[in-house]
Amino acid sequence: MSTEIPRIPLAGVVGAPVTYSRSPVLFRHWLDQYDLPGHYVPLHVGNDDLETVLRTLPRMGFVGVNVTIPHKVSVMSLAHIVTDRATLIGAANTLIFREDGTIHADNTDGFGFIENLRQSVPDWTASAGPAVVLGAGGAARAVIASLLDAGVPQIILSNRSRSKADALAEEFGKRIRVVEWVQAAAVLAEGATVVNTTSLGMTGKEDMRINLDGFHSGQLVTDIVYTPLRTAFLDAAEAAGCQTVDGLGMLLYQAVPGFERWFGQKPVVTEATRQAVLA
Repeated sequence: MSTEIPRIPLAGVVGAPVTYSRSPVLFRHWLDQYDLPGHYVPLHVGNDDLETVLRTLPRMGFVGVNVTIPHKVSVMSLAHIVTDRATLIGAANTLIFREDGTIHADNTDGFGFIENLRQSVPDWTASAGPAVVLGAGGAARAVIASLLDAGVPQIILSNRSRSKADALAEEFGKRIRVVEWVQAAAVLAEGATVVNTTSLGMTGKEDMRINLDGFHSGQLVTDIVYTPLRTAFLDAAEAAGCQTVDGLGMLLYQAVPGFERWFGQKPVVTEATRQAVLA
């Protein structure tokens, strides 16, 4: 009489490149913390191989993957089931492989963004006033969707390419007000919440060159960049008396739903989690 040996669950992050992803460190920390069987690995996958890889991974014992640049939009058409929030955002960052071979696509970036704000600043309320959002890329889509869902009355959106901002405004509706990039500095003061979703200020990228003198006390300012952890954007806001939230928490909290689904344990984000990833 044979006994079936349980398979060790495998998960990973799919992208190109994935060299600098901190997700493997994060997931290893949680797997060790909760003494769970499983592995989480970086998977460098080019555009031409994406579909083949995603169809093959479930047969190799993978229960799911996170998705990063440049595949967050492409995987939408390869999934069998797409959640409403992934559809709204227009991108997916979390794939669940079901036993029957179907791929379930979700987007937890917005959840991670809002949870980071709420845990870092417990008295933050979305309805306190308008939000200023800089950038109109994939991350901005998740941030905008989550802010609107949380109850922000208006989003003032500015992007270096005006056409991309206009497209988001048309898609998300009347609560979006678009301003030219050259006017971004002038509207910073209007935001109860101010968010940088661009790569400006990230290690290896261009600096944030807009004037940040509009920051003032009473604002909550966050930057989704976490390399470096403290950007010039956040330093300027802190100097002006704003509450600031770095971008690392968004990375940590967006990973919670996937980890729970893949490994059967809801992880708790703690200071030890942050330090493990930073190390």
